[in-house]
Amino acid sequence: MIMTKKIVFATGNAGKVKEIRMILADLGMEVLSMKEAGIRLDIEEDGTTYEENALIKARAVAAHTDAIVMADDSGLEVDALNKEPGVYSARYLGEDTPYSIKNAEIIKRLEGLEGEQRSARFVCAIAAVFPDKSEVTTRATIEGQIGFEEKGTNGFGYDPIFYVPEFGKTTAELTEEEKNQVSHRGKALELMKKELMRYEESHCSK
Repeated sequence: MIMTKKIVFATGNAGKVKEIRMILADLGMEVLSMKEAGIRLDIEEDGTTYEENALIKARAVAAHTDAIVMADDSGLEVDALNKEPGVYSARYLGEDTPYSIKNAEIIKRLEGLEGEQRSARFVCAIAAVFPDKSEVTTRATIEGQIGFEEKGTNGFGYDPIFYVPEFGKTTAELTEEEKNQVSHRGKALELMKKELMRYEESHCSK
């Protein structure tokens, strides 16, 4: 069995697909969004962990294609807020609430805190469902702090308030190359690349 050279990523986020294509480029595999693959589903993410939510999405899409299906779930964990919003990051303050309002609320809740008291991390779990229905997940994080205001336009979501001390800027101020190198999604995708290559080695024809 020769491994399919197509990956359907369970997302409609164009920025995310662009990021994924850059990181997986050296695999020589075509990466399609759900829309590009002609798959339209309304998937309820009701898992209690990032891995569960990623698998829920990947399994739902895998039922409609013979390609490898990948999905991710990520979130922001703020230590001073008992790791909120966490797995509920996308739904924090309501699913349709603009991130500018979500970001402002988090900054407001950390008023009076400085430095390490503002510690936070982005977490990303990626799930893959292969054509033989075997599954694998990877997880990675990036540590940082919550900034005092939104900065940068190169990211989305909580990126403008997530400050990375080693770069002295937010993840929304990082270049694409810098972000892919250190981001939670970039690192989780690098781990997944190893899983994809391992799968290919064990399933390709002799």
